[in-house]
Amino acid sequence: MFSRLVQTSSRQGEIVEVVFRNGWDYMRRLLTGGKVDEPKLPPPAVLRNILVDLGPVYIKLGQLLSTRPDLLPSEYIESLSTLQAEVPAVDWAEIEIVIRQQLRSPLEETFAAINYQPVAAGSIAQTHRATLKDGREVALKVQRPGLEVVIEQDIALIRLVARLVAQTDFGQYYDIVSLAEEFAQALRIELDFTQEASYTDQLKSNLATTRWFDPARITVPQIYWEVTTSKLLVMEWLDGVPLLSANFGGVAYEGDADREREEISTLLLRAFFQQICLDGFFHADPHPGNLFYLSDGRVALLDCGMMGRLDPRTQQILLELVLSIVNLDAQRCTQLVLQLAPPTQSINRLKLESEFDRLLRRYYSMNISQVNFSKLVYEVLQVARSNKIRIPGNLGLCAKAIANLEGIARTLDPNFNIPNKIRPMMTEVFQRQIVGEAPLAALLRTVLDVKNLSLQSPRQVEMLLDRITSETLQWNFSLRELEPVRRTIDASANRLSFSVVVGSLIIGAAIISANTQLSQVYWLSDALFAAASFLGLWLVVSILRSGHLR
Repeated sequence: MFSRLVQTSSRQGEIVEVVFRNGWDYMRRLLTGGKVDEPKLPPPAVLRNILVDLGPVYIKLGQLLSTRPDLLPSEYIESLSTLQAEVPAVDWAEIEIVIRQQLRSPLEETFAAINYQPVAAGSIAQTHRATLKDGREVALKVQRPGLEVVIEQDIALIRLVARLVAQTDFGQYYDIVSLAEEFAQALRIELDFTQEASYTDQLKSNLATTRWFDPARITVPQIYWEVTTSKLLVMEWLDGVPLLSANFGGVAYEGDADREREEISTLLLRAFFQQICLDGFFHADPHPGNLFYLSDGRVALLDCGMMGRLDPRTQQILLELVLSIVNLDAQRCTQLVLQLAPPTQSINRLKLESEFDRLLRRYYSMNISQVNFSKLVYEVLQVARSNKIRIPGNLGLCAKAIANLEGIARTLDPNFNIPNKIRPMMTEVFQRQIVGEAPLAALLRTVLDVKNLSLQSPRQVEMLLDRITSETLQWNFSLRELEPVRRTIDASANRLSFSVVVGSLIIGAAIISANTQLSQVYWLSDALFAAASFLGLWLVVSILRSGHLR
């Protein structure tokens, strides 16, 4: 099937040529229909080169894989994290056609001016500066023309390769087909700019009210929905420079440059802590190009195409997991990671706790300011991966966001330390989880629950006593990990039965030999002795080979 696709599709042929040129032996055998073993990734640098050569879709695939430390070793995560689409800008003539197709009114009636030179060009879209007829300065994010066709071809190919890999133990364990579908869905969401616009509005609303930082110091672009479509995103133009390129000494904001950098680092940490631990909706790609320092001293979060979501249960587990990592508590870390694993997954708990203890022990003698917190989080997820624990994908996005954030914060403030700064916020979050946003309402709910329990308890106790006295009470026990014990008992019982049979054969042969005077039946006693000797020898050999003689 795949060979026919390679012969009939120029895109598939191009992909095969790139794989061959970069020397990925496993994929070469897979694509040519040869015999393959378990999947083997190429070296990190080779994988990165392959993805770059294959173009925008595969660069995006690499960027998504870089958020999954539960799937890939750390050296791959580091290599893929540097992937950026270096693509030439599309000519204005082609971009203009896309804009005119998306607008409800003529272009000349919508915009007073447009800068034909793009301010940024990426794998999915490029951005131009423009002015609306009413004078508002805007940024136009325009999807690259013809992108949908290429993306659908590449998605079809990725699905096909996923189905082939799914036939191996590796593919079945990691559910490669579902991962391919997850990637396809994420890519299609990025192609729909109305979805990104909705994400942007939601993030802007979440950050507008808070007690943890000054909401006036951080902003998200406003979306102009009247001219936004699935392929054209029109948003507020924010005048600034990339955060790490800013000259903090020249701003009008009070305080010197060092103090400004420290305050911005704390601002970003608090803003992302709120997104992850309270809102459950966070910017998943805060790399330096998506954080701008504006001329009025504010910090802007840009490009909300990749967002992460955490349900309340995962939020709570994550919060406690962070606290256990900060406290270097291997036992609690093990308990929380196991809570994230699927309930049907069989895991060696002692081995997992031992590896966490060995990992965290390396940090016992270090000052907390010396700890690279994002690296430690990655290492915890790597231990989970090595024990074949399937972690929810959004936790990988969360770890990637923390890593990017810590890298930026340490560049701004070399003394920046995540554990010291998040402890006060974690205390407040735990208090909120205990009493809620309204302590009085929480207290009244607790009193009502106690009242209901006191009313129901006598009746339930009566029912229990009635079942006990009438002998209708049944107990159902479900004990885990008894299968190895059962197999051991079965093996011991079989050997004991085997020994009884061998002894019976020997005794029977002796009785026949001693009590008979007929030579015709001597052969029977000899046969019984021979059978008993053979079976006895086989039993001794099997015991010795099992290693359980002592």
